[in-house]
Formats: sequence, structure tokens, C-alpha cells
Amino acid sequence: MQVTFANGTTESTSTELSIIIVNWNSVEFLRKCIASVKAETTGVVYEIVVIDSASFDGCDRMLREEYPEVQFIQGTKNVGFGRANNAAFKVSRGRCLLFLNPDTEVLSSAIGIMYSFLQTLPTAGAVGCKLLNADRSLQTSCIQSFPTILNQVLDTEWLRRRWPKSVLWGMAPLFADSFEPKVVEAIAGACVMMKREAFERVGLFSEEYFMYAEDIDLSYKLARGGYKNYYIPTATVVHYGGGSSQEAPSNFSVVMMRESIWRFLGKTRGRGYASLYRLSMLISALGRLAVLWVRQVDPSACRDRSTTGNSFSKWRAVLRWSLNRQEMVKQYD
Repeated sequence: MQVTFANGTTESTSTELSIIIVNWNSVEFLRKCIASVKAETTGVVYEIVVIDSASFDGCDRMLREEYPEVQFIQGTKNVGFGRANNAAFKVSRGRCLLFLNPDTEVLSSAIGIMYSFLQTLPTAGAVGCKLLNADRSLQTSCIQSFPTILNQVLDTEWLRRRWPKSVLWGMAPLFADSFEPKVVEAIAGACVMMKREAFERVGLFSEEYFMYAEDIDLSYKLARGGYKNYYIPTATVVHYGGGSSQEAPSNFSVVMMRESIWRFLGKTRGRGYASLYRLSMLISALGRLAVLWVRQVDPSACRDRSTTGNSFSKWRAVLRWSLNRQEMVKQYD
């Protein structure tokens, strides 16, 4: 079997790591992502598998011309993040797997660091890294607690900044002084590495989600299966974020995130709890819209009307979803 090293040479050997990337309208991000992988990854025998979810954005031509060693799969339908990853997994050959978003940039040997810890940490199910925003600020969503009604209702930027170490968010390890790996509940799917055996044992990515929550679901299944999920603070990756979802219909992410959490809660806590979550989103949307209306009619309360308008659109979408869930999501199912 022929594999590619970071220096561009090839050799017949066993593959230690399969790097799986799902592309959707992200060809420019994908080009830079692969370049960073090749520049920053040494000491690991790896392959790269890219699957395009029917975006037909020219990534096949780019890969053929610039990275011919990459395995490419052209999907004929956008089946969602989890299903696409599962399809690419089936043609991969690595003993370990790295699920990596195309809108990422690998820094400072992050892949090698994660791979090393994955081999040595006891009962490791998955390892995640420190994610940075485009401006190199910390992306606090790279680790999190499993969703509950309480942490979803209270999930505001002001509260997260005021009490960043609260157990509600599960992101306290991001602010620890130690650089040692920390056990966490959930790892963001933008960059998550795990052993092939563990991935197969928990049944791959669950496919009932179109987008969002499949990474939380995977972390949950690993934890239930006796594994531990670790955050590795010394491994750093830039996650530009929104590279694919920015091309999606208006309020796509707003609707699909609530829908995916609703499905996750129904699966893990039962229909009654999921129904209470939807009710809580209805009440939250009504409250947020009332506050926004007051700000809009009082010029002294809000200087940035464009931001208020965007917030109105977002919370109207949440309100519509909570009242008529099926109508809002059927276009994505």
C-alpha cells in the first residue's frame, strides 16, 4: 500500500493515520488546510481522504493538479456531515482517524502531538486540540459539556465570559494553568482524533443528524462505552469557521443547531425532555424578541441597528422552529 509522508515521498507501508475531510463549497479553505497538514505533520505515516458532499466546487480538479496523492470521493448528494465522514471512513486504512474540517489550518505539529497522546493516554476514546479563531483568539466551543436544557437556555456570550469555568459550559480546561491533557465531556468535530477500533466499536457517526451535534453524539457514545475524551492544550489548530455554512440558506445554522440538539436530547434523555427543550427555546425566543423590540423602538438603547436586525432574524427563526419544527427542517432532511 502506498502512503504519502509530509515531505512528499511515498513508500509502501502500513498507514498509521487517516485524515478525513468533508468538503462542501470550501475549495480554497481545503487547499490551505492540506498545505498546512503537509507542512506541519512529521513522524506519522498518514493518508488524506477527501469527500465532496455534492458541492462540485472544483475541489476534484484542485486535488488532481496539486495533491494527486489524496484519495478523493465525489458524493452525488449532500447527505450531511456524519454520513459523509462515515462514507470516507469506509475507504480509509489508518489505524487511527483524524476528522478534520476543511476550514482549518494545522499549526506547530498539532497532528503529531495529538497522535502521540492518543497512543499513551489511558482508555482514550478521542483527543481534541485547542482551536483558535481567524484572529488567533481562543475558540471556546472546542470543548463543551453535553447539552442540557439549562446550559442551552443560559448559553449567552455574556454569561460565558462572566463565568467561563462554570460546569455548565464544560470549558474550564481551556483556562487551566497546566498544559497536561484534561478529560472533557465533548470535543468539537472540527478536529477530533481517535483510534479506528474505538470508532467502529461505538458505531461510527450517528446519521440522524444532518449537521451539528454529531460530534457531541460521538463523544457521548465514547463516554458511555467506557472511553475518555481528552483535550490536548499543546496541540493548536486554527478553525476559521463557517466556511461551508456561510454558503447555506439564511438562518441555516440557527435552525439546524436547535434541531440537532433536539434530536440528541430525545435520543439520550427521552422524548419528554426533548419536548421541554423545544418549549424552553420557544420561551427564550419570545423573551429575546421582546428585548430586541424594546431596543429597536428606543434609539438610546441600541446604537447598532444592523446587529439588532440580524438578531431579530435569528430569534424569529428559532421561534418558528419551536412552533413548527418539521416545516423548518424538511428542506434539509
